[in-house]
Amino acid sequence: MPTKHLRFASAGFRVALANARGQAAEMVITPGDAEGDANNRHRGADQWLYVVSGTGRAIVDSRPVALRRGSLLLIERGQRHEVRNTGRSLLKTLNFYVPPAYTKDGNEKGPGRR
Repeated sequence: MPTKHLRFASAGFRVALANARGQAAEMVITPGDAEGDANNRHRGADQWLYVVSGTGRAIVDSRPVALRRGSLLLIERGQRHEVRNTGRSLLKTLNFYVPPAYTKDGNEKGPGRR
């Protein structure tokens, strides 16, 4: 049974745990910065984003969504999205991808690849 202690220590994206069916990753965004852009999408996976701390805004298919501690957002396969930190502290999120969207070193997989 794999386990991992999450630290959310520094800015960036890190795959924490994965198996053939799903994947969990830490994402930490500094104030004013963003992950993704108007063309960012996961063609092969749904993304569940849970806000651990901080505040921000997601733009999903051109629709804004406010984010704060405790927010849970489902970004469905193929939806274009950006996540931006609009607060004064780090925006820390735990993300689940079904099926896995990234390799162990954080490179995005293509659609339908395991």
